[in-house]
Amino acid sequence: MEQNMQLSKLPELLIPWYDKNRRDLPWRIDREPYHIWLSEIMLQQTRVEAVKGYYSRFLQAFPTIEDLAVADDERLYKLWEGLGYYSRVRNLKKAAGVIMVQHGGAFPKGYEEVRALPGIGDYTAGAICSIAYDLPTPAVDGNVLRLMSRLLNDPTPIDTPALKKQITGILANIYPKNAGAFTQALMELGATLCGPNTKPDCANCPCATICEGYRKGTAQSLPVRRPKKERRVEEKTVLILRFGDRYALAKRPPDGLLAGMWQFPELPDKLELDAVLAEVEQMGLKPSDILRQVERKHIFTHIEWHMRGYYMEVSNPTDEFNWFTAEEIDTVAALPTAFRQFWDEMKTFQQ
Repeated sequence: MEQNMQLSKLPELLIPWYDKNRRDLPWRIDREPYHIWLSEIMLQQTRVEAVKGYYSRFLQAFPTIEDLAVADDERLYKLWEGLGYYSRVRNLKKAAGVIMVQHGGAFPKGYEEVRALPGIGDYTAGAICSIAYDLPTPAVDGNVLRLMSRLLNDPTPIDTPALKKQITGILANIYPKNAGAFTQALMELGATLCGPNTKPDCANCPCATICEGYRKGTAQSLPVRRPKKERRVEEKTVLILRFGDRYALAKRPPDGLLAGMWQFPELPDKLELDAVLAEVEQMGLKPSDILRQVERKHIFTHIEWHMRGYYMEVSNPTDEFNWFTAEEIDTVAALPTAFRQFWDEMKTFQQ
């Protein structure tokens, strides 16, 4: 009971601190639900500083939900290039289509309707509805879970679904009328003074007086996480094939990892040069010069790619691939970061 009474003070402690200390971020300029939605999707698994430029460029290209609903996929992918987790942008477009058809182009105002949109989960729905509409819908992500585990001095692993449900319920019971400010204050504190991978700045925290972790000296050791599963390792050979001033690209399948994006041709396993040359000839190509061989790695959430890249010139093109100029690769073809790193290296050693 006493702890519940203490937590009920959170809004009055947090909101004034937020008003005075919040970061100046482009998606905080207004409370337009489309803007909040876009920013929250972009910020998933991505640093704030990395998102700022993408957010502005995306809104310039697609200023309305209607613009997004009819967007060209290639342009969408190019604007998203480098952000990763490309299913996010595919779901953005799908959801925009649903809004146009089912809601007359107006972003829905009810939690359940927002939650039902493609790509929107509990956290994103809570963030949009509280920030845009002042609904008492908590947005509980890793930052908020970290903050709450310290306030409560709770050693339960924060990646436990039951804890997320519990904290969502606790917060829902203490939401003030200005729900949007409270949601953003929780996010802000959890991203800054009580942030990840750093010692909590308890001396400057507005909630120190009600923080059990601070009182008991356990804040720095919280939160607790369950041991991570090891990522699955996949080995690949990547071919950067040049014919004249053009380079071979292939389209990835429409489903699965990096669906529908461009990539350099790839082969399973890490192959030695003799095997690669034989594979290239099987494609109907004639290698004329081997320019470079590099080893690279790319990490996804659950998969780790170990890649060997071969840069080579060929004396003929083939219809198996699309052949792009360097300018087209830079301005039109969206390359996922896993493959973009080979392109960036190509530009480096050509200088």
